[in-house]
Amino acid sequence: MTRFDRSQQCVVMDIEGTTSPISFVTDVLFPYARDNARKHLDATYGTDETNGDIALLRAQVEQDLAEGVAGAVPVPPNEAGKDSVIDALVANVEAMIKADRKITSLKQLQGHIWRTGFEGQEIKGVVFEDVPPALEKWHASGIKAYIYSSGSREAQRLIFGNTTYGDLRKYLCGFFDTTVGTKREPRSYYEIWQSVGVDRPSQILFLTDVHQEATAAKAAGLEVLISIRPGNAPLPENHGFQTITSFAEVMI
Repeated sequence: MTRFDRSQQCVVMDIEGTTSPISFVTDVLFPYARDNARKHLDATYGTDETNGDIALLRAQVEQDLAEGVAGAVPVPPNEAGKDSVIDALVANVEAMIKADRKITSLKQLQGHIWRTGFEGQEIKGVVFEDVPPALEKWHASGIKAYIYSSGSREAQRLIFGNTTYGDLRKYLCGFFDTTVGTKREPRSYYEIWQSVGVDRPSQILFLTDVHQEATAAKAAGLEVLISIRPGNAPLPENHGFQTITSFAEVMI
């Protein structure tokens, strides 16, 4: 068992490979967004929300083209017509998903596509069986729990609001995404510390499956445990972090 120091007042959790199987993201969520991107854009084209999504994607694609990113396709102006714009957007979105890019423009659109899937019950959020009882226990003990994922906050709320174990959002105090910064930068964890209302970063326990994220969080002063789950990438030798295979190992 891994002792969770009572001076630590909140837990911040990654999703993919930590609360949820990587396969849920790679085999369910990503394909759903890819396969439904055109349908979603066609059905919502011209709405304020989708106009915002397209503006973000246009800006990202322009940057990608300037930097020579593989798979980037110029997006024509609106005057070229709806079908031409959507064709280019879908080509870019498919390339971004294939490259598993952690960028806000993609994540925001994916969240809006997934919303349709969750609302229509085509998708259910998958979490490991040890996650709900741990969240419930921490909540009862006054430990604040947060999610930090490269997926948009809306997508996070959808996943935890529609799990195979029911709505788990009642156990969560908030959601962070890449608008606070990327997950491999210490500054991002500093920003989270500033937002969660504890006196010291060491009062935050961060759970992740990614060594680079663990290193960044540790550099910001957080306590860190690395999650070992089926399908996760192997860790480097002598990584120096405590590991868990279940949230039940984190004892309060």
